[in-house]
Amino acid sequence: MDVGVYPLIKALSLAEELGLDLVEISPKASPPVCKILEYKKFLYEQKKREKALKAKTSKIVIKEIRFGPNTDEHDYEFKKKHAEKFLKEGAKLKAFVFFKGRSIVFKEKGQILLLRLAQDLEELGKVEQMPVLEGKKMIIFIAPKKK
Repeated sequence: MDVGVYPLIKALSLAEELGLDLVEISPKASPPVCKILEYKKFLYEQKKREKALKAKTSKIVIKEIRFGPNTDEHDYEFKKKHAEKFLKEGAKLKAFVFFKGRSIVFKEKGQILLLRLAQDLEELGKVEQMPVLEGKKMIIFIAPKKK
């Protein structure tokens, strides 16, 4: 459906009379939607809306903790405290056991260590991904529980 040139000229002259701009809001609509308003103010409001939407989106922070397959009890407790702090702050936790050289034969020890960590952090977070061996790393992901 062709709208014609006359309404456009009428709208432009009306906008000029008021000292404002004719802004095309929805060009794909039939007929195209236009508004008479101050263009700079329109751009400002649009940027303000986009900024507000961007502020509402949450950024996901991932913190990492590294263990060895033969991690000592004291070291485990020390790293567990850090993991608790990360989960309380609302960050996701990526805990992994790194196998160097021939220590890859201790896969079971690494899996037991990660499952123990998941069990110890049960009140603060839930396991997102069970221990998985990727190359020389066995990884587990723990997400913080919603408050």
